[in-house]
Amino acid sequence: MRVEDNVTASGRVTAGVLLGALGVLAFSLTLPVTRISVAGLDPWFVAFGRAAVAGVLAIGYLVLSGRRARGSGDAGGGLRPTASQLRRLVVVAIGVVIGFPLFTSIALSQATAAHGAVVVALLPATTAVFAVVRGGERPSPQFWYAAGAGFVAVLTFVAVSGGMAGGFHTADLWFFAAVLVCALGYAEGGALARDLGGARTICWALVLALPVTVPVAVIAAHGLGAATGVEWLGFGYVALISQFLGFFAWYGGLARGGVARIGQVQAVQPVLTLVWSAVLLHEHVDVVTVAVAVVVLGCVVLTQRAR
Repeated sequence: MRVEDNVTASGRVTAGVLLGALGVLAFSLTLPVTRISVAGLDPWFVAFGRAAVAGVLAIGYLVLSGRRARGSGDAGGGLRPTASQLRRLVVVAIGVVIGFPLFTSIALSQATAAHGAVVVALLPATTAVFAVVRGGERPSPQFWYAAGAGFVAVLTFVAVSGGMAGGFHTADLWFFAAVLVCALGYAEGGALARDLGGARTICWALVLALPVTVPVAVIAAHGLGAATGVEWLGFGYVALISQFLGFFAWYGGLARGGVARIGQVQAVQPVLTLVWSAVLLHEHVDVVTVAVAVVVLGCVVLTQRAR
């Protein structure tokens, strides 16, 4: 099946949509939980330490999956990407293993999770652009209209609800940088996952990044004893779920449903992030949140039905 056919498939709830939604649910907690972690842990340690922990888990997964593959008669075991794939995996590593965690950790030491949701609203549209540039996908005009409507709804919501209070500041630059590198990593990883699988794609990216993530995490590992249990619990979440298991579902969904199309499911993430911010960080959430969530969900449904 061609990528264009996959992207413009029928609006049925497919495995790709379900996997994408599961990934979004996992990622929706990332900003609030990171905000909790950087309150007691160095932002550089949170960013590189989570990737280092996930990288060790990735080695274990690749070894075990390789043994199963060899036992089934696949001599390659799925453990040896081609030279071309390795180059593209470096792009994934720079985007979602190093860039996004680092930039958001720095930004969240200066701004709230709700403020971060403003820029995260740009992620689905930016991912779709990279899917066109890097993956050759060609969504329909109806797709872009629905995606744009969802983007405007979320951006308006977070602006009106106070996410943009205080105006533009340095944290916004970090958030914008995070969105750009993350969208590139999503598009590249989603395309690679069609050949490698979602799990092996993120695992290989994590392993390739280990020579960077481990030394930086060790250097930034100061004052760890002062962190509370809650702050360490937040670090555990971003390491195990945000950086590792969440990508199993997310890249699997992008590979099955198309990067541009499934990427729009993430339009729901800023609203979910604000809900989690209210629960975990005690921010006020009113009935407007529910209303806008319904609007955004409607726009996501339209992107899935666009042909």
